[in-house]
Amino acid sequence: MATAVSSAQSLTAEKILQLKRQKNAVILAHNYQLPEVQEIADFVGDSLGLSQEAARTQCERIVFCGVHFMAETASILCPQKKVLLPDLEAGCSLADTVNAEQLRAWKAKNPGAVVVTYVNTTAEVKAESDYCCTSSNAVKVVNAVPADKEILFLPDMYLGAYVQEITGRKLNLWMGECHVHAGIRPNQIADMQRQHPKSELLVHPECGCTTSFLYYHAAGDVPGTMHFCSTEGMVRYAKQSPANEFIVATETGILDRMRKQAPEKKFYPASEDAVCRFMKKITIEKVLHSLEEDVYEIKVSPEIAAKARLAIERMLQLA
Repeated sequence: MATAVSSAQSLTAEKILQLKRQKNAVILAHNYQLPEVQEIADFVGDSLGLSQEAARTQCERIVFCGVHFMAETASILCPQKKVLLPDLEAGCSLADTVNAEQLRAWKAKNPGAVVVTYVNTTAEVKAESDYCCTSSNAVKVVNAVPADKEILFLPDMYLGAYVQEITGRKLNLWMGECHVHAGIRPNQIADMQRQHPKSELLVHPECGCTTSFLYYHAAGDVPGTMHFCSTEGMVRYAKQSPANEFIVATETGILDRMRKQAPEKKFYPASEDAVCRFMKKITIEKVLHSLEEDVYEIKVSPEIAAKARLAIERMLQLA
């Protein structure tokens, strides 16, 4: 059975590559995508890297293997191109924690505040924001805001708490969270460290363990070496590090890419349950269908796009 499935996927991948050339398309895939989807992608990376690739591509079509807000961002940056999302149900639990109406109400209660919005949000929320950021450059974005300005940071409270600790800036935090990262707790990582005492620890700043581990690390209570990284930062660090074993606290999809780029090293998930059901909605069969039928096109209204573009471009300038 495994051979048959592998053969079928190989045939599907060949069809995708043929159609991609015929239709002048580029395939972008997030680090959390299924291994076979990452395999047929032209570029695999984190939210920031995917946004940069979308902005610079010369292709007529962008097949976005990620979640809805990512395809929206690509559409905003490339209004003249056709942006396709292979499954419309590929949403985001974090993006769902805030909408534009809620943000407008929050802004009304804090007049004059600068709004820094994590890229994991809808286009309508970005349109109400002053800056966008990713986990890669959130610290840099906050540091770019004048020191006398109040900051509203949304929607991820764990990333916000991490940025607040690193920058020393007082941030007003929206109480949102990613259901996958929030579920990674300190006790799980402590158990993994006991099992793999020689491992270095890589933690995504969205994780529910982030603020606890910042405190434990400062107090010297965390054994071994620990690094807080975006997904792309994790891949880069693991490849360059002299260490041979790593505990990885983020969505498990990234482990496939890490093992491929550093096959001689060992990578352990902080939690086997850290799986995003939305990211896994996209399969290579759906990518093929997307290319064959030009579905599902993601469009953002010109008015919303114009407002959101400024915040997104500021994010890219501070990359």
